[in-house]
Amino acid sequence: MLRWIAGRVVSAAVTLLGISLLIFVAVRLMPGGYEDVILGPLAGPEQRAAVAARFGLDQPVFVQFFLWLGALVRGDLGISMVTQAPIVDELALRLPLTTLLAAMSLTVTLLVGVPLGVLTAVRGGGGRGGAAGRLLSAIGISLPEFVLGSVVIYVFSRYALGLRIGGFATGASGSGAAFQALILPALVLSVFSVAATARTTRDAVLGVLVEPHIAAAIGRGESPWHIVRHHVLRNIGIPVLTLLGSVVAYLLGGAVIVESLFNISGLGSYMVSALGRRDFGVVQATVLFTAAAFVVVSLLTELASGLLDPRVATTRKGVR
Repeated sequence: MLRWIAGRVVSAAVTLLGISLLIFVAVRLMPGGYEDVILGPLAGPEQRAAVAARFGLDQPVFVQFFLWLGALVRGDLGISMVTQAPIVDELALRLPLTTLLAAMSLTVTLLVGVPLGVLTAVRGGGGRGGAAGRLLSAIGISLPEFVLGSVVIYVFSRYALGLRIGGFATGASGSGAAFQALILPALVLSVFSVAATARTTRDAVLGVLVEPHIAAAIGRGESPWHIVRHHVLRNIGIPVLTLLGSVVAYLLGGAVIVESLFNISGLGSYMVSALGRRDFGVVQATVLFTAAAFVVVSLLTELASGLLDPRVATTRKGVR
């Protein structure tokens, strides 16, 4: 197991290195540069060259990459070219907002998605209930966030329905007003994850219900919900846990659209703003942080799967 964990850590490090290289090259292939955004189209070549030299943008791309990578290894994310503030401080200021938004969305996913999937499988089966569950899941998965978010903003701005739009300030993540301002964005963000979790849970429950030990439990006269609690839920843990690991990473990285729509000063809106201003260091840091969160969550999910089902860990030992 220790050898497998070490291998996964090395694989994660290689993955992050590849992602850092891809994002570094991608942001520099975008049309226009920082000097174009700052100086405008009427600036002369001398002014553009001076700005590029000031921030090291006149050096070859591979030299810039290794300089940035070396600073990254030392824990230095660099300085924002726009605000001239350390990027790590900017991320630390905005990370609590995105984390709170993701935590609220994950809570909704767990409280709604898993019970809904179990209920549609047990009560619906392959009949009308199952068809309705599949339809609702398909709508939730396919509904774009910017469409749903735009409708929610219009409705709650037009009518007084008890929840307000906006009113969220950077650094106010611990206040009650900030929590209330995040309710609607969290609900919009959680629609996809609730639908995906409900669908995965339903399929997993239906797969367990046809197992021989379920038939044996029915033969012993156990009640349906006793069977669900003691036999079904334990056996659907692996697929549901695997999906929830991906959902956590999605919530952290997928908040870009929701934060932009609801004007939340989190990591997502920070990255979008940096893209528009060609603030390369900020874009690289935010994307790399999201990728690192996904890799870490995936690793923890695999470890938890091995603890939840010893057969998974045994198989990994034999394979690796």
